Amino acid sequence: MKFEDSLKDNVVVLEVSGKIMGGDETTMFHGRIHEYMTQGKKSFVIDLAKTEWMNSVGLGMLISALTTVKNGGGRLVLAKIDKIEQILVITRLISVFEHFDSREAAIASFKK
Repeated sequence: MKFEDSLKDNVVVLEVSGKIMGGDETTMFHGRIHEYMTQGKKSFVIDLAKTEWMNSVGLGMLISALTTVKNGGGRLVLAKIDKIEQILVITRLISVFEHFDSREAAIASFKK
């Protein structure tokens, strides 16, 4: 797994690519979210367009990120879940995460 982060219209965009299966990258991912929260950023989009697949550790990473952001008074949404949608449906997490068909739509949802 690799990830890149950027700011777009005061929304933190975390673009995740590759296979999400734990390891040092997962720790770095959480650290980055905590850094942004410390800076007062509370709007997050996790773009999964380039994600190949994920295991249960990857699901845990997403749940942990959602919990961290919600507990900090923020909002986290997913974009482009196509490749992992089935695992979200099977685990019934599809109803836990707000999700959008595109990064642009996810970012725009914070302006409402």
